[in-house]
Amino acid sequence: MAGARSTRASAAVERLKKRSGNNGYSMARTGDGLFFLAERPGAPPLCPALELDEFVAFVDGLGPQVEKRVGKHDLAFEKQLKKKP
Repeated sequence: MAGARSTRASAAVERLKKRSGNNGYSMARTGDGLFFLAERPGAPPLCPALELDEFVAFVDGLGPQVEKRVGKHDLAFEKQLKKKP
């Protein structure tokens, strides 16, 4: 289970690296299983030590955000929803 937790957290950091273009971001895990992020290994943490879900949410909120692709079917569906009373 611990491996899956680390994988999920490191995947969030990899997404941040890709979005931001900063490959220096580094994740660390405390002895009690909490996670924190730094701009590079050995740098001060950018957040307090967080539980997995909080850490992933924090990391996903950093840096430029990827715009969701919206297809023509999605737009048509939204238009229909707005027409209904």
